[in-house]
Amino acid sequence: MALPFSCALVTGGAGGLGKAIATYLVSKDVKVILAGRTESKLRTTAHEIGATAYYLLDTGEVHKIPSFVKSLLEKHPELDCLINNAGVQRPLEVLKDDPSEFLQKADQEIDINIRGPMHLTLALLDHFKSKKESTIINVSSALGFVPFSLITPVYNGTKAWLHSWSVNLRTQLRRGGFGSIKVIEIVPPAVESDLHREREDPDDNKKHKNPNSLSIEEFMGFVSEGLERGDDVIAPGLAREIVDEWEAGMGKRYEKRLH
Repeated sequence: MALPFSCALVTGGAGGLGKAIATYLVSKDVKVILAGRTESKLRTTAHEIGATAYYLLDTGEVHKIPSFVKSLLEKHPELDCLINNAGVQRPLEVLKDDPSEFLQKADQEIDINIRGPMHLTLALLDHFKSKKESTIINVSSALGFVPFSLITPVYNGTKAWLHSWSVNLRTQLRRGGFGSIKVIEIVPPAVESDLHREREDPDDNKKHKNPNSLSIEEFMGFVSEGLERGDDVIAPGLAREIVDEWEAGMGKRYEKRLH
């Protein structure tokens, strides 16, 4: 099935889940624009997958987002999809880490994982409102629903925020007459990637350490099926059970309180 958008900006698109999503989109004849912090990786990935363009962007440096978006839309007025994928995960322990070091890392994590997606979304909102159809895709985490990774308390909280933001943004747009802007949340479980690179064991999300982890290919199988079905929430693997429990409980309570 064709996707309901033709040109997507993928943050954190040079590697990991971002690269996998971008590769799939190119295979579906979607123009892909990569954004990330490392030019050499962006250049290599763009050439490898056939991306339309790439741009340097640290989503945590939110003061640069307005000028970035202005330049982006001048060059790519056809843009009709934002994929907020960029994110960092930092092991942080309140009883062991130096408070100043903890706060420095935590603030950067919050800037990248929360402020970046919010600023990018709002900077592009008027443009998306002018389109017949457009899409915002937020990559959250199963840890945003159940924070069972004790070593990453700030990451868990940022993903809980991104989940709540996705739910409320979807509702506000629909109620405001802009249901043409679709809000999709992708909820990864453990996936083999370099997300855990700052942990004591950076391979603890690999299958030989965690049999419940998904490979990138398995993850993308769920994501591609969900996008092509038109799902609002895509929860691969074990994340599906967590999301189903939330929707059966808190999700129903949310809908009830709205009416």
